[in-house]
Amino acid sequence: MIDAANYDQVETLKNGCAVRIRSIRADDKNSISEAFRNLEPESVYARFFYHKKTLTDAELKAVTEVDFEEAVALVVAIGAGENETIIGVGRYVASEDASAQRSAEVAFTVEEDYHGQGIASLLLRHLASIAREKGLSCFEAEVLSE
Repeated sequence: MIDAANYDQVETLKNGCAVRIRSIRADDKNSISEAFRNLEPESVYARFFYHKKTLTDAELKAVTEVDFEEAVALVVAIGAGENETIIGVGRYVASEDASAQRSAEVAFTVEEDYHGQGIASLLLRHLASIAREKGLSCFEAEVLSE
């Protein structure tokens, strides 16, 4: 059984860089806030479908304090300890549709310097593994047409 709340795996990006894929934690608020500030406006718009400059305290709490049952969030980080930098986040939130199938909405954000390195694919694979164990049958995502 996968322990989503204590998830921690090492992977290698396409460029050979080693990264940790781990569960998000409540103490990640500052790191998430910093990562968000470093995103280009286009990346923010692609993730939220509108422009915004900062995450509110309520948004940071919602992002970092998940139950790991109905919502699961993983980060991709380089470095360790005080030198750890979050370069990607993936999450899903489970729901039940009219046919009583359990599915989840999934979303990703990847820091621009790491685009094209397979981070979203890695996150999707790890989230899917957790979701299967929790009885989810599919992911859904809202995306912009462009």
